Parts: sequence; structure tokens; C-alpha cells
Amino acid sequence: MSTSRYDQPDTAGHHAGQHRAVLSGEVAPVADELRPTAGPIAILPKPKPLFVDAVTAAGGEVAELSADTRGLVWLTSERAADLGAALDANPQVQWVQLPWAGVDAFADLLRSHDRPHLLWTSAKGAYAQPVAEHALMLTLALMRRIPERVRASSWATATGDSLYGRRVVIVGAGGIAVELLRLLAPFDVSVTIVRRSAAPLAGADRTVTSDDLDEVLADADVVIVAAAMTGGTLHLLGEKQFALMKKTAYLVNIARGGLVDTDALTAALASGEIAGAGLDVTDPEPLPDGHPLWSEPNVIITPHSADTPEMTAPLLAVRLEQNVTAFLGDGAFVGVVDPQAGY
Repeated sequence: MSTSRYDQPDTAGHHAGQHRAVLSGEVAPVADELRPTAGPIAILPKPKPLFVDAVTAAGGEVAELSADTRGLVWLTSERAADLGAALDANPQVQWVQLPWAGVDAFADLLRSHDRPHLLWTSAKGAYAQPVAEHALMLTLALMRRIPERVRASSWATATGDSLYGRRVVIVGAGGIAVELLRLLAPFDVSVTIVRRSAAPLAGADRTVTSDDLDEVLADADVVIVAAAMTGGTLHLLGEKQFALMKKTAYLVNIARGGLVDTDALTAALASGEIAGAGLDVTDPEPLPDGHPLWSEPNVIITPHSADTPEMTAPLLAVRLEQNVTAFLGDGAFVGVVDPQAGY
């Protein structure tokens, strides 16, 4: 499965500032023993003006990677091996900022380079607004039969479903889920959150653990996948789960393609086991030309575009400025990653 994405651009887009980060919990200073020693920050593979400005705006110093470097900002989801080599050659680095909310592209690196006095942060929550917006768009488009209508060449009988008052299951409880709860509120839906713990998520009607996923699928009208991709969540939804869902239910995945068994999804759609799917991510990714999902009439596939470069760059710059402030001062890092858990 490929999870590679574009590199972050050099500058913010024309609409910088239109989004804000959405976090699923309070930000607190990291423990003293985890707090990095402040020092120069290297931006790799190439320092780009937008992110150099973010570091300096927070009072940080950007410099080439050297024996003095204490912080490292990595701006691509590719070349994880190069990042590993940089860390091997520079054991004095104590903080690494990764570019995306999901860190599955770095999963092996996180585990192999998990060591005392190395703090990892990601962009988790930073891109929640545009991604949640995309999930809502896919949901409404599927329910209103937009895939069918955009392919049509003549008038037809009016068909479609309304989202109002329906049952929605959201798999995941991070910033995307929090923002989705806000966006879904005007539709008076009943929302069940599925997460690792049973701790209630504010705004949800019900919160259950992942062990209860199968139980809540049977009543769902829409299932939105917004979970982290880890070894434990591979193919979280497969043949068994699709068989449990209603034939009128829709699946939306804006997280990672590997969370859904593509073969099982393809079969479920072809047989009418579920009503449709909206996919911003696939497995494999990119989805090959000629794959059966491309020709399914009740499927919308977007090319991992829920958060475009113009949307993510300014949000990452804000996250970087926040974390440089934490690096130099109070230790209140945002988006701290557990290297062993993988998120």
C-alpha cells in the first residue's frame, strides 16, 4: 500500500488562514524528561520559505544539519530512509516534526528510532477541517445520487436520500471526528463514535470501543472512516463488516486506504450488499486504471485530495510555529506521536 503524498509547497495559497486546527483533547506540556534541549532547527529535505518563516516567527534558528542541530522538520512523506540516516548520523537531535496527520509512512522508522530524548510530533488535527468537509461532501453526494447524475445524458426519475435524522458511525475520535460532529449537527443525526477507548467524545450520542464496531454497523446509514492506520487497524472493515451493514448504507473513507479491504468492498458494491462508497483514499494507492471500483456506478473516488497543498501548507506552518514555541519554551507540543502505537 502506498501512502505517499505531495511534498509541502514553498508558499501558502491565496486562502491561507481560512482553516484552523481541530484537536480531540487538551494540549499539555510534555514531561520534563521528554522535553528536548533547545537549539538550531534543520528543515529537510529542503528549507522552504513558508516554514523557515514559521520557525523564525517563533524565535527559532534555522540552520543546516550539523552537530549543533537539536530540532528537525521533515517536509515530505517520502524518503523515510533518508530521514532515518539523518537521525543515525545526528543522535543529538531531540525533536522531529513530521508533515502529515497520519504517520504510517514512517511507521517502521518510528519504531526503529524510538529512543530516550527523541520527541516526535505530527500534524494530527491540523488538517481536520478540510478533510471533514470532504467527508461531508462525499456523504451528501452519495445520498443524493450524484455519481449517477453526473454520468447521465438524459432526464430521469427523481431519486435520492436525505441525511437528516439518520444514523452515522464515525470510526476514529481525532480532530476529523470532532469537526465532523460540528458539521453534522444541523442535520440532527445520531452519531456513534468508535474508538480505542470507551471514553465519551463530546458531542457524540454514543461512544464505543473498537471491539463493538460490528455491533454498531448494523444500524448505520453512513459509516465514515477517520481512524489512524496502524498494524492493528489494517482491514478494519472487510467482508464480515460489509455483510453486517444495511443494503442502504454508505461507506466514506477519508483516512487511509488500508483500513478497508478493497477486494471485500469491491465485492460488496457489486453484489448490492451496501449502497455506495465515497473514497478519498484507496489500497493500492493510486488505484490502478481499470480497477473495478472505477466503473461502479455508486462510487465516488477522489485522488487523496481532501486536503490539497494550498490547504495544508499554511496549517502546517501554524503547527510548526506552535511547536517551535514549545521547543524553546513551555514544552506544550501539539500532535505528539507515540512511536510504538504509530499515531
